[in-house]
Amino acid sequence: MSRGPDGPRSPGRPWGGVRPFSIKTKLGTLVVISVLITTGLMMIAMRTETELRFITVFSMIATLLITQFVAHSLTSPLDEMNTVARSISHGDYTRRVSENRRDELGDLAQTINLMADELEAQDRQRKELVANVSHELRTPIAGLRAVLENVVDGICEADPETMRTALKQTERLGRLVETLLDLSRLDNGVVPLRRRRFEVWPYLSGVLKEANMVASARASMGSGGNHTRTDVHLHLDVTPPELTAHADPERIHQVVANLIDNAVKHSPPHGRVTVRARRGPLPDSLELEVLDEGPGIPRSEWHRVFERFNRGVVRRPHGPGSDGGTGLGLAIARWAVDLHGGRIGVAESERGCRILITLPGESPVPS
Repeated sequence: MSRGPDGPRSPGRPWGGVRPFSIKTKLGTLVVISVLITTGLMMIAMRTETELRFITVFSMIATLLITQFVAHSLTSPLDEMNTVARSISHGDYTRRVSENRRDELGDLAQTINLMADELEAQDRQRKELVANVSHELRTPIAGLRAVLENVVDGICEADPETMRTALKQTERLGRLVETLLDLSRLDNGVVPLRRRRFEVWPYLSGVLKEANMVASARASMGSGGNHTRTDVHLHLDVTPPELTAHADPERIHQVVANLIDNAVKHSPPHGRVTVRARRGPLPDSLELEVLDEGPGIPRSEWHRVFERFNRGVVRRPHGPGSDGGTGLGLAIARWAVDLHGGRIGVAESERGCRILITLPGESPVPS
């Protein structure tokens, strides 16, 4: 299915133009045929001296038959659409309307089918979301419960090591809840953008320092998980050094932090993660790249890596000490970039994975 400027359309079907078999054409043809039949019968009556009442009856019968045929061709697909719409309203998204017409009703049937496809996809995603969230919550809750039960039953003492294990599960649970809340706020549009101009080098330098400090602190506490990768080197490359950008620093921090976390998680031992910033084509626009030396992402998965709870299909994708994450970091990064009206995606790279972000900069003031 291809798309026109205002929505979906079938290949070869004119959108918004004149259709060869539109309803208006059919109704106009009906009127013309009725007039021609009546005129023809009147001329026959004048030449054969047939009584006018017979001509009138024949004319009415012929017109009614043609009208009935045209009316049936118009109401039959409407009945089918009504049946499918009722099924959709009751939660059955499997039924579809026949698309064998080349008029306005054919376009309406196609629109209903497209709506059913989207509702079916959303229903499937909702069920998958519930299942994935339940799975993600079950693991840390089960671990925390096991630790506490052991302490209560006297199997182990409430020593620092045991409490550290409980803290690890609590932190993992907190990270999951926090990311879910971030996605909820972004979906509902309640996260305002506070754009301002800032210097890129000191800003990104602070983000990388914070990432290193968090990783070191987690490692010293024995929290485990993907935050303990202290063997990966973070490198910053900003050109020119005085580069500035116009965006919401807090949202961009969220984007870069999630991308760094994901890159570190997939890096080999003693790997290197590079954060690169360049000036974009517009004033105050910015191009950011995050590159790692991991196994990379297959091209067939490029369009899916930013979906929620998607962890990819790369064989052994995570580095040492990684718990695999929740599959929400890249989804949050995508939505934060979308809030700015920018673009984010996987780009070509000779080695590892390369995520490219383009931010439009300062929005023009409407006149």
